[in-house]
Amino acid sequence: MISEKQYNKEIDLIIANAIREDVGDGDHSSLACIPEDAVGKAKLLVKDEGIIAGIEFAKQVFNYVDPGLKLDVKINDGESVKYGDVCFYVSGLSQSILKSERLVLNAMQRMSAIATKTNAYVKLLEGTNTKILDTRKTTPGIRALEKWAVKIGGGENHRFALYDMIMLKDNHIDFCGGITKAIETTKEYLRTNSMGLKIIVEARNLPEIEEILKSDGVYRILIDNFNYEDTRKAVKMINGKCLTESSGGITLETARKYAECGVDYISSGALTHSVYNMDLSLKAV
Repeated sequence: MISEKQYNKEIDLIIANAIREDVGDGDHSSLACIPEDAVGKAKLLVKDEGIIAGIEFAKQVFNYVDPGLKLDVKINDGESVKYGDVCFYVSGLSQSILKSERLVLNAMQRMSAIATKTNAYVKLLEGTNTKILDTRKTTPGIRALEKWAVKIGGGENHRFALYDMIMLKDNHIDFCGGITKAIETTKEYLRTNSMGLKIIVEARNLPEIEEILKSDGVYRILIDNFNYEDTRKAVKMINGKCLTESSGGITLETARKYAECGVDYISSGALTHSVYNMDLSLKAV
C-alpha cells in the first residue's frame, strides 16, 4: 500500500485541483455582492441518514482556502447521523466560506454515501472472519477520497493503484501465456528491479486454483465469479497456503454467504461505483 506521505500528497492535489476548477480567477458571485471584510457563520446540515464522512477533509479544504476559518465540530467521521443533525459550524470571512462550500459538500456527500454503504457490508459480515475491500473502480481524480471513505465506513483498502501491488488478472495471464508463466516472470521482474510488491493472482475455476498453488510467492488468490460450492472447495484446496479473496458481482444479498465459505476478503466495486450521495447542505446561520 502507499505510504501516509503519498496519501496526504494525493489529498493535497485533489484540493488544489478542485479549487482551481471551481474558483478559477475568482468567485465573482461573492466578490460582487459581499464586502471583503464581511464575516459570517454556516452549519453543515444533514438531510439524510447514514454514516458521516469527510469532516477531516472539510477541515483541510477550509484551511487551504483560508487558514483564518474556524471549525466547531459536533459530529466526527464514522459516526451515525440522521435528518436534522448539524455536523459542524464554520465561521470567518463570508467570501472564504462560500468559496469552500461546493468542494466541501461535493466531497462529503459522496464520501458519506460510500462510508454508509461500506458500513452496511461490515455489519452484514459481523461474526465471520471476512473483511470487505474496495477496488480500483473509483472516480478518476478522487480515488484517495473514496478509499478514505471506505476506511471511515469500517472497510479496508485494496491496492491503491497499479504501482503498489501486483495483481495478475485474466487478461495478464492470457496475454502472458498462462498462469505459471505469468507468476514466474512476475517474480523475476520483482527480483530484477529489487521490488517487494505482493502478488495477487486471479483464478477463474478450480483447475486454475490448483495451478496457482504449484507456485510459491503468491500472497493472495482472487477467487473470481465462483459460486458458493466452488468457493468452499477453493478455500479448502488453498488451506491457508495464502490469503483468499472472493470477487465478482457480490452484493449485500450475497456477501454473507460468500463470507461463510471461509474467504479472508470480499472485494466489491459497488462500494465506490454505485452509491447515491448523502443529502447535505451548508446553510448560513
